[in-house]
Amino acid sequence: MKPIEFFFDLSSPWTYLAFHNIQPIARAHNASLRWRPILVGGVFNAVNPAVYSARESPDNPRMRHTFKVLKDWAAWSNLPLNFPSPHHPAKSVLPMRACCVLEDRQEVLQRFATAVFEAYCVGEENIDDPAVIARLGTEIGEEGEALVERAGSQAIKDHLRANTQEVVDRGGYGSPTIFVDGNDMYFGNDQLPLVELALQRR
Repeated sequence: MKPIEFFFDLSSPWTYLAFHNIQPIARAHNASLRWRPILVGGVFNAVNPAVYSARESPDNPRMRHTFKVLKDWAAWSNLPLNFPSPHHPAKSVLPMRACCVLEDRQEVLQRFATAVFEAYCVGEENIDDPAVIARLGTEIGEEGEALVERAGSQAIKDHLRANTQEVVDRGGYGSPTIFVDGNDMYFGNDQLPLVELALQRR
């Protein structure tokens, strides 16, 4: 079974699209998917700080077109999208720590990430709010308040830092960063056709 690692941050609408779009690709090519939570702000601070200056002018032609293309991709993917939300750009430290709590249980992590993506990218909720994260955790069958509490532990903080540093060390510069078969790296929803081509070659 061909391995795919998907390094992600829940605050990215492009990652929301790729999160859903990569799943049928993996199934079609009998590839395993491993979800790897990161803090994309930590990646930007380390290797891609230009992102912050680009956000200072959200009404420039490039940014306006980016939002248009984002919505086009959502329509192509048959995914609902309400973006940008009032909470954009979201602080994602809490939900990403919660993802780290769940990383060893990949099916649960996938359900949780699905719920948080929908809350942020469709429901326009504030995913930095502990009450929102606790509620979403409970809705997927976990003890939501306990999940939030565990997300604040030092071990989980260290886990998220380690995942974030790992993707930087391997050449990543944003979310989602995707690795096929160990070291073949791809970035973003737009490169999923290349991910599929890589799987076909293998």
